[in-house]
Amino acid sequence: MIRTTVIGAAGRMGRMLVAQIQADPELVLSGAIEFPGCPLLGQDAGVVAGIGEIGVNIGSCLEDVLADTAAVIDFSAPENTMAAAPRVVAAGAVLVIGTTPLSAEHKATLKALTAQGGRILATPNMSVGVNLLFALCAKVAPILAADYDIEVVEMHHNRKKDAPSGTAARLGEILAQATGRDYARDTVHGRVGLVGARSRGEIGMHALRGGDVVGDHTVIFAADGERVELTHKASSRETFAKGALRAVKFLATAPAGLYDMQDVLGLR
Repeated sequence: MIRTTVIGAAGRMGRMLVAQIQADPELVLSGAIEFPGCPLLGQDAGVVAGIGEIGVNIGSCLEDVLADTAAVIDFSAPENTMAAAPRVVAAGAVLVIGTTPLSAEHKATLKALTAQGGRILATPNMSVGVNLLFALCAKVAPILAADYDIEVVEMHHNRKKDAPSGTAARLGEILAQATGRDYARDTVHGRVGLVGARSRGEIGMHALRGGDVVGDHTVIFAADGERVELTHKASSRETFAKGALRAVKFLATAPAGLYDMQDVLGLR
């Protein structure tokens, strides 16, 4: 069994991960970490996750559990993730990162850790369906790009702090690369006022927030007379948790390197 620690164990995603790890015959929870001021420190992680006592209390010191951990799953904040990454690699554990948003500098730092034997997977979305959407967009965009306007629309719950979502940003990067554009230069984030006619080369990016929406993403290819839409809708965080566990099992036998879910699913 792969002894696994969850960073961010008291959050919505962390609780789902705890429950899914305990239900998986190949994994077992060995540690649960939260920020030092978390009001749930000292509580049993299973009780917090709603599955009853499992004998693993939520703590704030990663070093307390690393010696007994083979894998770490981190769904926290970028600063926490980047502080934890070198410690996880030094301990010889694999690291699965679902934290967003990670900058290009963050990714470069993670890549550098692979030279020290790090086995790391970082992705803005663990969902199998979303990663299929990534692959489809990479294939469809070059076919349609010359004659179709491209717009990306995402919606999440009203407590999400970053916009656009990491998944939407990754979609934008994939679409830009597939059509010979530059994501940073050619992406237009929303529109307001007298902005003029839409330019042919831009990629529209729109973030909606409301209610308890887990995550909806739509890529629209629009031309005169027709429209092609590729959509993924997540109704439960369980899909992300299952993807993270799948990533742990992949890394357990992978050589040192920086991976994403495209590698896990054989879509690259």
